[in-house]
Amino acid sequence: MNNQTFSLQPFPSTESLPNLKIAGNISRNGNQFAIHYMLEGYLKEIALAKPTGGIAQPSNTSLRKHELWQETCFEFFLGIKNSQQYWEFNLSPSGHWNVYRLDGYRQGMQEETAFENLPFNVQNQSDSLALDLNVDLDKIISMEQTIQVAITSVIKDRDGEITYWALTHRGTEADFHLRDSFIIEL
Repeated sequence: MNNQTFSLQPFPSTESLPNLKIAGNISRNGNQFAIHYMLEGYLKEIALAKPTGGIAQPSNTSLRKHELWQETCFEFFLGIKNSQQYWEFNLSPSGHWNVYRLDGYRQGMQEETAFENLPFNVQNQSDSLALDLNVDLDKIISMEQTIQVAITSVIKDRDGEITYWALTHRGTEADFHLRDSFIIEL
């Protein structure tokens, strides 16, 4: 089992929200992949979609939706080491989700049909939001393949301003698709 903690940083050119912290951990056990995000701080200033299935439980009414990154959204990117192909996972605090497969840097983006649902848990408190996902990667990656991971978040405040958070920012603009930002290997 490979388990690692992470802490995200806002893109340097954007003004981060006061007293915000995004951290968590990821693990891979065989082909079971788990990620836990913890957003802490003054959440009253953040635009958060309400969970469709209630607090602390998977949503039975969550839907696959496009463009979740236009609102507060937790994301991660998985790539196979030594391959240009990668996947983008989008998880909204509302319980909505999507997974996209890309052939290369921002090329050939299409929904990954191997996933019909992607249940995850959201716990929203006054000063923290936790999001947990456990997913079996067998449908897209073999257990023997090393994966490279980028962990990111989009945070939208109540005034509509967006900040972009990632493990690292390698470009001159916030760009989660840059392959050299997939810095965790599992």
